Amino acid sequence: MHFVICCRDKADHQSVRMENRPDHVEYLKSHSEKIVAAGPTLGEAPDQMTGSVLIMEFSSLTDAENWAANDPYAKAGLFDSVIITPWKKVFPN
Repeated sequence: MHFVICCRDKADHQSVRMENRPDHVEYLKSHSEKIVAAGPTLGEAPDQMTGSVLIMEFSSLTDAENWAANDPYAKAGLFDSVIITPWKKVFPN
């Protein structure tokens, strides 16, 4: 089953994001078989990251929650909120 993981960064936490980015990227790479799509949300400036959106494959909501909780960004306290929602791909076929 697919899940959308929407994470919103805490205000003024760009330094936390950048300090933990290498570990976050490695975490993603180590789970690449589960990733449908992933990337940061952006502010007005293209280099201003404000959060993350991931669409991933997990067998259950609990698995998705556990994965998200172990993301180095989450462990570093970067996120103000994390919302995980089951998702069904319709288009494109």
